[in-house]
Amino acid sequence: MSVIRSAGLRGFRATVAELGGRAEDYARAAGLPPAALDVDDLLVSDRVMAAVLEVAADALGCPDLGLRVAARQDFGMLGPLALAIRHSPTVADALECTSRYLFVHARSLSLSLVDDPYGAPDLAALRYGLPPGVPVSVQATDLGLGFLHRSIRYLLGGRYRLRGVELPYVPAAPPAVYEEFFGAPVRTGRDAPMLRMPRALTREPLAGGDERVWRLALAFLAEQAPGGPGTTTRVRGVLTRTLGTVPPEITAVARLLALHPRTLQRRLAAEGTTFHEVLDAVRRDAAKRYLTTTDVPLGQVAGMLGLSEQSALSRCCRRWFGATPTAVRRGG
Repeated sequence: MSVIRSAGLRGFRATVAELGGRAEDYARAAGLPPAALDVDDLLVSDRVMAAVLEVAADALGCPDLGLRVAARQDFGMLGPLALAIRHSPTVADALECTSRYLFVHARSLSLSLVDDPYGAPDLAALRYGLPPGVPVSVQATDLGLGFLHRSIRYLLGGRYRLRGVELPYVPAAPPAVYEEFFGAPVRTGRDAPMLRMPRALTREPLAGGDERVWRLALAFLAEQAPGGPGTTTRVRGVLTRTLGTVPPEITAVARLLALHPRTLQRRLAAEGTTFHEVLDAVRRDAAKRYLTTTDVPLGQVAGMLGLSEQSALSRCCRRWFGATPTAVRRGG
């Protein structure tokens, strides 16, 4: 079964309420756990996700429900993938990253850059979709393509210049609704959902990116591949890479791993540990390395461990090694 993170339903509850409906009723009718309406980290069937959108659109008489939900969603719902995209050096890097790691958000979705379907040499198209044989959901496709469009506009601003939209169906909503949302001509009944844009955009740099954050986010994403390491190993890897550069807080680590903090706590508990125990072990190993292999001043070592002051380092060393930092350094 293909699954998608429940973050994909951000904005659904508010949109349905605005239209006078009850999101929980449509969730139950489609077989979706109501809890998925309010958290990001549940994995649900993509077919069920599509079904709840179709059920709600039909019950509410709202054929553009998918677009309305997309208008409420924010780029951050992609979790660590959003970090990698936002800090990519160029648009091409961002697209390559998205194509490779979209499975972190939705395992069955795909995104690829293809030649323009009408042969325009100065244009290319972003093709969005499901594997062959999977039924097309109008509302789910509208939502996904709408979110993709808004994300690109967020990243590029006025440089985007969308030239056209391809839809693989003839929607019930009037064409003007789609053209107002996308701000470009829309063609229906085509081969696949696509966004047509200038080919030169792929060479555009992304402003405000940080290559260090980009590489760090890519490392996090690689660790989430199916069959990858357990939660404890992943948390340890995150802390090792970020120690001393960002506050070692469970909320920050959970965000990078695309988990809710409580979910992260539960998974660590199932592996017989806690966030604080993993953090303590990472700090201990780093302290031993810094004290025995470098001449870095003790105050600076404390900062590199994410400790507030040198006295905190002293207390930790007595607990870890039964000795002061200076003694550990001399005995290294």
